[in-house]
Amino acid sequence: MVLLDAMSSKIVSMSGYLRRTVDSELDQLMSELAAVSLDGPKGIGKTSTACQRGETYFELDAPATLEVVRADPSRLVTGKEPIVIDEWQRFPSSWDVVRRAVDANPRPGRFILTGSASPKSPPTHSGAGRIVSVRMRPFTLAERQVEQPTVSMSDLLTGSKPVIQGTTSIKLEDYVTEIMVGGFPAMRMPLSRAHRATLDGYLNRIVDRDFPEAGRDVRKPDALKRWMAAYAAATATAASFETIRDAATSGQREKPAKTTTIPYRETLERLWIVDPIPAWLPTNNQLTKLTFGPKHHLADPALAARLLGISAEALLDGKSVGPPIPREGTLLGCLFESLMALNIRVFAQASEARVNHLRTKQGDREIDFIVVRPDQRILALEVKLSQVVNDNDVRHLHWLAKKIGPDLLDAAVITTGPDAYRRADGIAVIPAALLGP
Repeated sequence: MVLLDAMSSKIVSMSGYLRRTVDSELDQLMSELAAVSLDGPKGIGKTSTACQRGETYFELDAPATLEVVRADPSRLVTGKEPIVIDEWQRFPSSWDVVRRAVDANPRPGRFILTGSASPKSPPTHSGAGRIVSVRMRPFTLAERQVEQPTVSMSDLLTGSKPVIQGTTSIKLEDYVTEIMVGGFPAMRMPLSRAHRATLDGYLNRIVDRDFPEAGRDVRKPDALKRWMAAYAAATATAASFETIRDAATSGQREKPAKTTTIPYRETLERLWIVDPIPAWLPTNNQLTKLTFGPKHHLADPALAARLLGISAEALLDGKSVGPPIPREGTLLGCLFESLMALNIRVFAQASEARVNHLRTKQGDREIDFIVVRPDQRILALEVKLSQVVNDNDVRHLHWLAKKIGPDLLDAAVITTGPDAYRRADGIAVIPAALLGP
């Protein structure tokens, strides 16, 4: 497929596109909805995915295109459909232009918007019911074609206890490489000075350009970078934001006020860079003494690794670097859990499920991922940085089964081992590389 750029008449080649998990969701939605917005951080392939379906293309981060559209916004809804409006937040009024066009003609498959940030000047109307937002994230292991998955999360969510099988040759060193390389399509290259420079450039752009474009001036760039590094050190923990702030200012007598650090988090969330997993707070069972705080994750563990300046060799040696954040286990274990957080969220979204975590207030019970179906029944997943699963590794899953009974559809431990199978107690053991949507 080729796509005509509405402003420059250039032809955008669509050859070599690698289909994403979100493509199936878009196929379903666009067959019934007039407008869809793809949301997610810069560089994850939103434009390529949108252009697979588009016929007319408006690139709003191109100054010439933006100038013309500002002069005549109606151009955005003129052309062969579907119409792709790329980086719509650069001209927030484009949201309202599309909304009105959908009101006038709700024919399915008319518009695809892509956004890398919530705009500093939000649309005058939410677009609820007219424009449906779809979250997009970096490549999963399956999308990276690391291995052919043999276990489907959608099958696990049925509660039918499917047969678990498959074998992989992917080893711990391979997972570490995937953590370091990351899932941003354009940054997938061998670990090298060029790769480090590319990640540094991405992170520097967040501070130097994306923050100001999101309406937040950065008076002290170094302070923001230290906070980001502290957040990276808190990956896969439920550390309080006061703990993260203190870690970012270790050695300083005067700590910045919340009014200084809260905007960091809020803006990074608007840029889709911070991607926390909220706590699971069920209302229909005996689980009442649970924590409310989120588990911290960045959009991709490669960003966390680079912010901390750690190498693959240091991770494999069990070293920990960066600001002092209390954590259970190794930094590698936390980054591996973050890699799985990325995968599990993409797969859960494909099944119309959401992802939470469970932790009791006493801290004596914790389950890494609670995948919740719309009917509130759940799949419980633990992540272990090991090849072997023993009875101690599944004790929290058995505890949860006793607490909620049939509301627990299935339970599994995700590992770095070679074999997928179901234990005698019914709990699935799944190598990370073999899990798919």
